[in-house]
Amino acid sequence: MTGRPLSWSDEAHEVMAGDLTVAVAYLTPAGGAVVTSVSPVGIVDRATGRVGFTTSLGFPKKLERILHDTHVAVAYHTRLHGFATHDGYVLAQGSASVDLSPSAQRLARVMDASEDFLGRAKRGTVWDWLLREYHQERVFVDIDVARLATWPDLSARGPMTVAGPSWPRPPDPQRPPAKGTAPRVGVPGLARQIAPLPHRLLAYRGADGHPVVLPVRVTGHDEDGLRLTAPPGLLPPGGRRAGFLAHAFGPRCVGLSMRTLTGWLTVHGDEARYAPHTSRGMTAPANRTVQTLANGLLAKRGVRRARRDGTAARLRHLAGPTGQPPGRAGLPR
Repeated sequence: MTGRPLSWSDEAHEVMAGDLTVAVAYLTPAGGAVVTSVSPVGIVDRATGRVGFTTSLGFPKKLERILHDTHVAVAYHTRLHGFATHDGYVLAQGSASVDLSPSAQRLARVMDASEDFLGRAKRGTVWDWLLREYHQERVFVDIDVARLATWPDLSARGPMTVAGPSWPRPPDPQRPPAKGTAPRVGVPGLARQIAPLPHRLLAYRGADGHPVVLPVRVTGHDEDGLRLTAPPGLLPPGGRRAGFLAHAFGPRCVGLSMRTLTGWLTVHGDEARYAPHTSRGMTAPANRTVQTLANGLLAKRGVRRARRDGTAARLRHLAGPTGQPPGRAGLPR
């Protein structure tokens, strides 16, 4: 990052330091967006203007796409089970770098911070072996915040306040995919799957290349897709690729449930329709011991697979010595 770090309000900082779960959006090569949930455990540095989160080598596609296009966004969209009390919706947009080999000190700091949010880590001979990859093979995604948009409530309605460059114009419509825009996933079944998941967000590529993440409500569905409502004036007209997230989580992120979609968004006036093209979901048991066991086993398998099939080496090549693709400079503000 060059220039002075972006500064933000005390209220926004409280949210960024205190939310248990956030939505992270990154871009696809076709100009779409994927949005998923992570627990950032309070990773925010006001002095450097950075926020971040950790992930695992077991999820290489996310990391590859971030390294190919470093535009990302983080939506602080729910105060549930966290420490922040301010009601605002906060959207941080910026440029990401990836630390594939964090220092022992950095790993220790995030472990200490995670216990405040996720509870005391399980320890002992068996647990230390089981969770070694989950705890010690973490990958850090650091985001230099270029723009911070805030709204007075979690619905993202009301006046928007922007720190950094002005909010851009609506992006132009995109060319429809070669396979068409109609749903490729059964909509009635999908509607049943997301019905119990209260947090719903939509992400698309903004005119300046940064993902935009907005809270949405599903108001119905038919054979053409999900009918959505969103904060006035924030969904661009026309058609485009977009990502959709529906998720739920309990205290300390136990009992996670998440469904992530990619698809085609069509907006005409106040009407928005989302045609899903892909759907992936996961549900973790509402039992911390069982969930921790599953996390450890999945991390072991994912890290071993990444090393065996060359994913780890490929990511290190993409990241380069500075955590960005070779030959690619940091994106300007």
